[in-house]
Amino acid sequence: MQQSAFYEDDTTLAQYLEFHFGEQWHGENNFPKALADSAMDAMDGRSPGRALDLGCACGRTTFELARYFQHVDGIDFSRSFVRACQDMAKNRQVRYARAEEGELVSFQERTLASLGLAEVTGRVAFHQGDACDLEPTYRNYDLVVAGNLIDRLYQPARFLTTIHERINELGLLVIASPYTWLEEYTPKDHWVGGFKRGGEDFSTLDGLKEMLAPHFQLLIEPRSLPFVIRETRNKFQHSFSELTVWEKVSQ
Repeated sequence: MQQSAFYEDDTTLAQYLEFHFGEQWHGENNFPKALADSAMDAMDGRSPGRALDLGCACGRTTFELARYFQHVDGIDFSRSFVRACQDMAKNRQVRYARAEEGELVSFQERTLASLGLAEVTGRVAFHQGDACDLEPTYRNYDLVVAGNLIDRLYQPARFLTTIHERINELGLLVIASPYTWLEEYTPKDHWVGGFKRGGEDFSTLDGLKEMLAPHFQLLIEPRSLPFVIRETRNKFQHSFSELTVWEKVSQ
């Protein structure tokens, strides 16, 4: 399967629906919810007007943010993910076939009501879009969240050096990423970090600081958020995403 088609595959969609709305695995919290909770902690009393969830996947973070914000836009490059988000917002439930073993599956049904999210659907909107080339209408946000996104962009620098245009003064940019740079998604000369520069290690955090410095300051010390993606009954991806919070500075 070509990597460009990976996120349009039905098996991948089912994995991510489970990741967002299904059970918790191996003692780890639900990552999309934990990401939203971390973002709200960082907001620390700032006005919760408008938020943008970039790389929203199946939408759990978008829905969780809508507990607090007047409006939340969720954007993802995958059309199948966006359709799933829109269906969840419309029907308040989702059904999918969860892989168990070989050809065996179990049929799952998840509802927004069971998550305490049934009342937020009027404050969310989901759109297909490209984080490296956003439509001009997406602006004036108090919070932008990019969850497990930057290492899947074809030109992450384009996103990082222009996202300030979308954020209100003193608004926040929350980035979470495991920094798994792969040339299938991002050509090596576009990696933000994870390579040698001038003979020295140059980390993704180094790259983020450099690219965001003209318009943002690092608000809190980076920390790790664990996440588990269930592939089958016996196979899981257990990873850690580094969370950084950036405040847009006055110009």
